[in-house]
Amino acid sequence: MPEADPSPAPKRIVLAGASGFIGQRLAAEFRAEGADVVFIGRSGPDAAWGDPRAIRALLDGADLLINMAGKSVNCRYTPENRRELMRSRVETTAELAQAVAACDAPPPLWINASTATIYRHAEDRPMTESGGDIGEGFSVGIARAWEDAFFAPELPSTRRVSLRMAIVLGDGSAFVPLLMLTRFGLGGPQLDGHWPATRERLQAGTYHRFGARGGRQRFSWVHLDDVVGIVNFLREHPEIEGPVNTVAPNPSDSRGLMASLRRVVGVPFGVPARRWMLEIGSWVIRTETELVLKSRWVVPERLNAAGYRFQYPHLEPALRQIVRHRRARR
Repeated sequence: MPEADPSPAPKRIVLAGASGFIGQRLAAEFRAEGADVVFIGRSGPDAAWGDPRAIRALLDGADLLINMAGKSVNCRYTPENRRELMRSRVETTAELAQAVAACDAPPPLWINASTATIYRHAEDRPMTESGGDIGEGFSVGIARAWEDAFFAPELPSTRRVSLRMAIVLGDGSAFVPLLMLTRFGLGGPQLDGHWPATRERLQAGTYHRFGARGGRQRFSWVHLDDVVGIVNFLREHPEIEGPVNTVAPNPSDSRGLMASLRRVVGVPFGVPARRWMLEIGSWVIRTETELVLKSRWVVPERLNAAGYRFQYPHLEPALRQIVRHRRARR
């Protein structure tokens, strides 16, 4: 009697820099499908940055590499933090590229984090992959260097996709402080205005120039479930490579975002936050006003054209699902 064919080996998926809530969710999803999920990070557990032999061993024969490494932008743009924001993205991506190039059987697909902040402050029209204008300044410079480190090396056996992600909405990250502000009656729009520029900020490219009035700076976003869905969609569509705007198809603005949050949590009013309040508050909590005042108007041209169907195409249902999830967890 012939022996039964052995079961196929589980897919090996390598996650780099995946300690945040996006990486943790991806790891859980991949494990649920039976994949062998291994990690690269500052201290492992399977391979650590700066150990090229261990990183290559994980990547050789892997089915998928996803890199989410990078210091959080939720910090003050001091010289030290600016260096680390750049280093933690560019050097890790370059290290992975060297390891992939050294593999005998490199992963056929590498998905790398990027950011929708690469586009300019946009109030006039949405930014697409084919027609969007790349911006200027410190944050844009990081995004450009990050993608250059990703796409520049010759890796003919590996398809590469960069996820130009907007704010990811889920039970964590940026959503939690917005929710708390709303519940305490501080859920009004963030209002831009004039603010003095220092020579240091102008030279570093970190000064935010007065833009949208009345809280009308655009707010592009994507639900965490759709980030997972988009990653799986890219795995199934080998014709897609290059930058992909990882954003929902219906962006809002600051006024719309905060009004939706107030409706979701049942708070009838929200005090607006003016530029001077935001500047003082951001200094106190060690962050930057650019994160809420830059107008990010980005749409998913390539995903729409390829036929991806968003689970959460509209903002308010996405917010309601997250709030319901938080309540159920309690």
